[in-house]
Amino acid sequence: MSDNKVSVVLGTQWGDEGKGKLVDILAKDTDVCVRCQGGNNAGHTIVVGGVKYAFHMLPSGLVNKECISVIGSGVVVHVPSFFKELEDLQTQGLDCDGRLFISDRCHLVFDFHQIVDGLKEGELGRGSIGTTKKGIGPAYSSKASRSGIRVHHLYHPAEFEKRLRTIVAARYRRYGDFGYDVEEELKRYQKLAERLRPFVIDSVEFLHKELRAGKRILVEGANALMLDLDFGTYPYVTSSNTGVGGVCTGLGIPPSKIGSVIGVAKAYTTRVGGGPFPSELLDDVGQKLRDVGAEYGVTTGRPRRCGWLDLVVLRYSTMINGYTSINLTKLDVLDVFDEIKVAVSYTINGKEVTSFPADLDDLATATVNYVTLPGWKQNISKCRNFAELPENCQKYVRFIEKDIGVPVEWIGVGAGREEMVAVGLAE
Repeated sequence: MSDNKVSVVLGTQWGDEGKGKLVDILAKDTDVCVRCQGGNNAGHTIVVGGVKYAFHMLPSGLVNKECISVIGSGVVVHVPSFFKELEDLQTQGLDCDGRLFISDRCHLVFDFHQIVDGLKEGELGRGSIGTTKKGIGPAYSSKASRSGIRVHHLYHPAEFEKRLRTIVAARYRRYGDFGYDVEEELKRYQKLAERLRPFVIDSVEFLHKELRAGKRILVEGANALMLDLDFGTYPYVTSSNTGVGGVCTGLGIPPSKIGSVIGVAKAYTTRVGGGPFPSELLDDVGQKLRDVGAEYGVTTGRPRRCGWLDLVVLRYSTMINGYTSINLTKLDVLDVFDEIKVAVSYTINGKEVTSFPADLDDLATATVNYVTLPGWKQNISKCRNFAELPENCQKYVRFIEKDIGVPVEWIGVGAGREEMVAVGLAE
């Protein structure tokens, strides 16, 4: 990684691609690991030495005990969940003292945001988005409407109280009295504010100082491009910009300071919640992908929807994020299949479409066009270099590279940190 530019890891599909594992591997050569957007609706699992660590809001780089981790300004933070996640990691023996910080510009998620999240989903009925009900969307709504509360407000009690009473009163007018105890919340946050104080920094100044000092900074994206507020399958998206643009706006760093952008892509496709999913398999093959791949959400426990790899999605994602390389994950899940299909285009209203359409009504009528490739029917979990992979497995990887025009640099062949093939890039 370049000394004077940040490296970025982003999800290319609908999330759950395995970004945390790559971040963990890269973090051993990183000085600072940063989250730039989202909240505790994200979910990364890292397995180290047989110990499984679950990350939701905190940067995965914490697993590296030499790495400083920062929650950037674009992240929305539920303070009780912040401490619960921190305590869980420390209980597992992970010492985070003095190396975890949070931006004073982060917006706060309160319990009333979580209540409102559920109420909004209830209003939508069968057309619900399928949110995690963690309050992320309502918190970003508060931010966009300029009524939000940021971390620095915690240290000005009169202003904090005024803002909290005002925003809760506004939600009562919208949804009726939903039984939120403002007085108790004010008391709770007096204590939480002091507990949080040692973690709070001006992250913009901190990150730019680290850049000038030549420190290696790794940005860990949450969610994925197809959940981006602007470029995802709107309205079935998250409430932040999950692409490379969110790195700049969520951290306060200019585009000129972005170096490598590694896109993490699962070797098949999954998504959680509502919304379009052209290559979804609702048959035994889809269930087999779910069972073999253990496709259940880290944050929610929800079973993920599964389907074949969709290169229309990956091409579109690549155009927007400009990946310099790809980490192809969970390739070992495909070991059990005689043949493997890959979506290469859609047919909509009689015309072939090779980029992802904006209109979900058009997408609902799409026929997916597949290419069928032969499987390899071998266990690849012990492979540690590209040449060890079966021939048909290598062909599958090369097929993807040729289609999207981006080299595959890393291949995941199992859940553990060591179960990763480093392909290497041509100079």
